[in-house]
Amino acid sequence: MSVTLDQVTRVVDGLPTIRDVSLTLQRGTLSVLLGPTLSGKTSIMRLLAGLDKPTTGRVLVDGKDVTGADVRQRSVAMVYQQFINYPSLTVYENIASPLRVQGKPRDQIEKRVAEAAKLLRLEPYLQRTPLQLSGGQQQRTAIARALVKGADLVLLDEPLANLDYKLREELRAELPRIFEASGAIFVYATTEPSEALLLGGRTICMWEGKALQVGETASVYRRPDTLRVGQVFSDPPMNIVGIVKRGDQVHYDGDVAAPATGLYAGLADGTYRVGFRPHQLGLTKSGASHGRHAFPATVSVTEITGSESFVHLSRNGVNWIAVLHGVHEYEPGEALDAVLDPGNIFVFDAADRLVAAPSA
Repeated sequence: MSVTLDQVTRVVDGLPTIRDVSLTLQRGTLSVLLGPTLSGKTSIMRLLAGLDKPTTGRVLVDGKDVTGADVRQRSVAMVYQQFINYPSLTVYENIASPLRVQGKPRDQIEKRVAEAAKLLRLEPYLQRTPLQLSGGQQQRTAIARALVKGADLVLLDEPLANLDYKLREELRAELPRIFEASGAIFVYATTEPSEALLLGGRTICMWEGKALQVGETASVYRRPDTLRVGQVFSDPPMNIVGIVKRGDQVHYDGDVAAPATGLYAGLADGTYRVGFRPHQLGLTKSGASHGRHAFPATVSVTEITGSESFVHLSRNGVNWIAVLHGVHEYEPGEALDAVLDPGNIFVFDAADRLVAAPSA
């Protein structure tokens, strides 16, 4: 089975929510819709499900135009941020409910509920009601109900967003195994680059209703086609600095000059923008850096999460963020050097298209 969006747009109240998107999804694949809030992720899912109709373009299933077909005529299951279960029914009955609606025989219902419960590790909880479950168990119940339906297309719209950190990590680790075992087409929406990387599959990078780049998740992360894709696929977003390459020298915004080594060496002379992820930025005491690609900066605030420290910096009126492993305590106003490795950067041309990236 395949599902295709063919040059689809959608306009609501005169405003475009989807702009000329073309995608093809194949059976047994996972596609991650990655983008910030209001980038068009849910709108894409509603078009795939048949809940909305595109303003222009077509929706195809196995090559057949189903653009106007009602959602009830499609083999679709959906899981939302809010885990929706029937509070008065047991976990078993919640999972079995779509099979009962389909009129499946009792033995088949028992078999499929047992398989889904085993896959999602719900076997000990089948006779409990949702209110007797943890948040993670409730969301697993909602996912099991979607899987047991046997839908060809399963849509998960930020299904872990409302769970606490521990439960999110637990389910994130399990989801790739669940997807692989199901064999359906899965589409998973998230705002978090780390979640996309953990899930793998293909990533569709969304921004203002456009699919900016589609490809294998690791490939999109390593080689963003544009600066915008690089910013979407980085949390916190990429830091940016302008450069001018002249001969064997690189001149950064703010009059810092350095040898054109690393990825700069192969660039033609000209003006570029350089992006680098926060974890690629090093910090040293002011004046203590032995590298030439060092920028005087001032600490604005430091956020310590325990395993990492997010150091917000101000440099010539521009804000950068450095993410450091471990606990690092810097005082607001403290002077530091921000140090950049020229072999670990992304270089974009005047049109913000990628021209150089790290090899790995």
